[in-house]
Amino acid sequence: RGPGGCRSGRQDGALRGAAGLPSARLPCARLPRPARGDAVRWSSAAKASAVKITEKASREKILTLESMNPQVKAVEYAVRGPIVLKAGEIEKELRKGIKKPFTEVIKANIGDAHAMGQRPITFLRQVVALCTYPNLLDSPSFPEDAKKRARRILQGCGGNSLGSYSASQGINCIREDVASYIERRDGGVPADPDNIYLTTGASDGIATILKILVSGGGKSRTGVMIPIPQYPLYSAAISELDAIQVNYYLDEENCWALDVNELRRSLNEAKAYCNPKVLCIINPGNPTGQVQNRKCIEDVIHFAWEEKLFLLADEVYQDNVYSEGCQFHSFKKILYEMGPEYYNNVELASFHSTSKGYMGECGYRGGYMEVINLHPEIKEQLVKLLSVRLCPPVSGQAAMDIVVNPPIPGEESYSQFIKEKESVLNNLAKKAKLTEDMFNTVPGIHCNPLQGAMYAFPRIFIPSKAIEEAKAHKMAPDMFYCMKLLEETGICVVPGSGFGQREGSYHFRMTILPPVEKLKILLEKVKDFHIKFLEKYA
Repeated sequence: RGPGGCRSGRQDGALRGAAGLPSARLPCARLPRPARGDAVRWSSAAKASAVKITEKASREKILTLESMNPQVKAVEYAVRGPIVLKAGEIEKELRKGIKKPFTEVIKANIGDAHAMGQRPITFLRQVVALCTYPNLLDSPSFPEDAKKRARRILQGCGGNSLGSYSASQGINCIREDVASYIERRDGGVPADPDNIYLTTGASDGIATILKILVSGGGKSRTGVMIPIPQYPLYSAAISELDAIQVNYYLDEENCWALDVNELRRSLNEAKAYCNPKVLCIINPGNPTGQVQNRKCIEDVIHFAWEEKLFLLADEVYQDNVYSEGCQFHSFKKILYEMGPEYYNNVELASFHSTSKGYMGECGYRGGYMEVINLHPEIKEQLVKLLSVRLCPPVSGQAAMDIVVNPPIPGEESYSQFIKEKESVLNNLAKKAKLTEDMFNTVPGIHCNPLQGAMYAFPRIFIPSKAIEEAKAHKMAPDMFYCMKLLEETGICVVPGSGFGQREGSYHFRMTILPPVEKLKILLEKVKDFHIKFLEKYA
């Protein structure tokens, strides 16, 4: 339409011609209003034309399941898989008033703290708010230590605005803060800001590093060693890159410990069909919740050095350690303390995020990776690869800065910050113990201690009759179990088959994030369901 809502001359002429009217251009004001009959005839003509176009357009689609990228088709991500889609359908039915044996769906499938009712850390939100709307810097409602950090972040942004692109590697002052945090965390082990890359959550960093690592074909194709059970990001990224997944099993009978003998078995078997060159570690574990001790980490580092493996250390749950006698040790720190022969040679990428810990800021998609001992030419290639996606979300970078640069003793916001942080972590520790104890009272369920992270991964006994029924429905037995649990109780958990497990064993992953009272109700419902399930299929 032109000025005043009129159509342009070209459009007007075309429309008039289609309607059987003279095609000469007329001023808009002089266009005759079609009679009611004309409008009906025009509508009929348009419909007939549309039918012809539809008939012509019904050719075969260019993009089909057969023609699409087979690597994408092979990707599976259980945390948001079929069970979650079913939960969404049930929620819609509840909103329509369809009666169920429950009034709400409890999504215990994913570690989304704020969705489960956890309150944001005030200081983090204050700084991000100040960065987002700098006019608030004049407000007396915000503390000076928050304003100080916001000004520093904004000075690192183009045009002093969070809305500008940053460097592909991330805002420089935030990378400096990440390096300082790592040095404090690791007791003075040096960290170089140039080895820090800000990412869109930890997942982005992990996928990027894997992308640059995968090469070769046939038996020389890159093999990536991952723990079983694992976080499905790894298997999904490996499938997408058409790399070779190399499983090593955690020891469930020994609280999901990592055994170097198992690593060696897995590696030696894989050498027959691929080139294993990447070893992924998740510490604290997801979905298994184990916290690796110092000796275990030393053994893993020695194994990686000996076998010339690139180490990936997923450490996003480093603040989530609950069990007495357990302590988080970063791979970077232990590597440094093992001496220069290791520290100067083992290639290591470590990952952290705003999404977990005590922050739970999943939606900001903030994260970082520190990559050490990278070849200088590969470093250039990594920066090039990161530049393709321009930069991670700048608001997420700001959130990450507050995780690594929180209030310190003597600052205005320190007392409130430390109170909120300890409240979240103490609450999680209480819920971890509650979950473990409750599951271990149920016949046919066994749960290892939840030493860290924010999930339980109990082993469940499934009777042979239920296994047969699952096969009849073309489902894995634990998927069948979890689907029944959802349909009868409204509780959404993820079957262990989505994370990997030893053949013949069955599990599910459940987050411990719901508020304590809701968690107690959830656990009671699972207990009642499991007992009835055993009675039905025994």
